[in-house]
Amino acid sequence: MNENYPSMMRREIEEAGDAAARQIGENADAMREWGRRLRALDPPVVVTNARGSSDHCALYLKYLVEIAVGTPCASIGPSIASLYKAPLRLEGALAVSISQSGRSPDIVAMQKAAKSAGASTLALVNEVDSPLALGADGLLPLWAGPERSVAATKSMIAGLVAGASLVAAWNADAALAAGLAELPDLLRGQTAPAPAAIVEFVASARSAFVLGRGGTWAIAAEAALKLKETSAIHAEAFSAAEVLHGPAALVVPGFPVIAFMPRDEAREGMEETLGRLADMGARILRVDAGGADEDDRLASAEIAPAALAPIAMIHRFYGLVEAVARRLGRDPDNPVNLRKVTETR
Repeated sequence: MNENYPSMMRREIEEAGDAAARQIGENADAMREWGRRLRALDPPVVVTNARGSSDHCALYLKYLVEIAVGTPCASIGPSIASLYKAPLRLEGALAVSISQSGRSPDIVAMQKAAKSAGASTLALVNEVDSPLALGADGLLPLWAGPERSVAATKSMIAGLVAGASLVAAWNADAALAAGLAELPDLLRGQTAPAPAAIVEFVASARSAFVLGRGGTWAIAAEAALKLKETSAIHAEAFSAAEVLHGPAALVVPGFPVIAFMPRDEAREGMEETLGRLADMGARILRVDAGGADEDDRLASAEIAPAALAPIAMIHRFYGLVEAVARRLGRDPDNPVNLRKVTETR
């Protein structure tokens, strides 16, 4: 890869703001209609159907649905339908499938099984002519546009935006809707490269913990995946509520910990956990909203409400991931052993 030429991953990170704006504008009427439908349906449970980065979007959706709406939300493993062909009982439920390609056979099979089990099915899909999109009761396109880098970035951002938009419409949440309207320009403005000291710190890691809590737990999982995909760094994601229950035994002096800081009630507990890890010798990099970059802090733009901060954080972190891959002499667009569409059965 030419070091003087931007990677496709970098270009797609920079396109995320435009993708978010396109989605919010194009889906406005459909989102309002789905908000009305969900208030009338009042599903007893929401189930999600996704893999990889899309499953991290589903985890973020779970956080929003359970906190903002109060409805239980759970992921169902697609192999329940595709491999085990187990009958489901989902009468009155909402089943949300999330995918960039909409072509993985197990995801398509799970959506079909959920519909047969009595659920209303909604697809958040980038490729609108895909089997997943065509087979759903309702479709909310991600509008991310073509994504050529194997490491998904703008489609992941689009999936997060779609989940937040759905909850804003369902809950008639004017504050969340207003924050989403500001998000595209905020993402367009996040162009500063990560500090060289942070790039070197992450690039030097062979193993690391990536922590989150609440809304940032989903993006911690996504960040760990991207470090593995692009840079072959063995990064493992944990909730800050769980990391002291066993995994902390791995911490030795200098052990890298990347922490996505919550902007809500989970923040105090996260700080306490980080304090204990620091006492064990961990070296901590915080990813946080607002303020300025420092050698041990990567700052994303500040946005309200706090539930949207994770979107800004992972967008800023993607730029760091791309820089780390290139620092290590790797091609972030073509990770070893991976391809763009994974067709799991």
